[in-house]
Amino acid sequence: MLTEYDLSRYKRQIQYPPLGEEGQEKLKKAHVVVAGVGGLGCPGALYLAAAGIGRLTIIDDDVVSLSNLNRQLLHYDGDIGRAKVASGADKLGLLNPAVRITSVRKRIEPDNAADLIAGGQVVIDGLDNFETRLILNRACVDLGIPFIHGGIHGLLGEATTIIPGKTPCFACLCQDVPEQDEEIPALGPLTGMIACVQAVEAIKCLAGFGTLLAGRMLFIDASDMTFSTIHIERTKHCPVCGVGEP
Repeated sequence: MLTEYDLSRYKRQIQYPPLGEEGQEKLKKAHVVVAGVGGLGCPGALYLAAAGIGRLTIIDDDVVSLSNLNRQLLHYDGDIGRAKVASGADKLGLLNPAVRITSVRKRIEPDNAADLIAGGQVVIDGLDNFETRLILNRACVDLGIPFIHGGIHGLLGEATTIIPGKTPCFACLCQDVPEQDEEIPALGPLTGMIACVQAVEAIKCLAGFGTLLAGRMLFIDASDMTFSTIHIERTKHCPVCGVGEP
């Protein structure tokens, strides 16, 4: 049940009829897992906490470095050398003390991914490499948890919402794992744009309104501010979700 504090704090979003008090109650009861507390995970987690998501689990095994600070908004200069999950949890707690934050300082591996995200209603992809995304994708498909993918490279960004059993999974879109530079060019405002798309998708998914980016990929080219979406389909023989299905 929403308290007077809740009704006041979230008044401006509750005023949006498709959300309303009923949707806000769903957000208050929700559990979102944010995988990666970096350029995507930081702004995404900030907006989810601000929106009143009841529980956030943040997962990352890395520490804050100076080169993170152009885009990873939960981390400040004084946090350099700290675990990202510790730094992130501190800021999220200051932003919204009502949100329960669970910090997990672990690397996502095939043998622990399912346990790390178990109980989550939505998983946010705040990762920066294909290999770990594919591991997390498989865990989400196995557990039936929506997986909201986001990615950037320079001035190019993309996002889609993966609904296991209904839409293409990440493996459908990434049949061959491409070689990847250790450090991907990243402009802070674009990571924020994609992270905000992911946060909106999570809120819509949890509260049950709007049309998700399910079966569609959004592309943003910030070099000329072009926004486009394309239809994407499941791969018939995808080793993760296909099982011979179209």
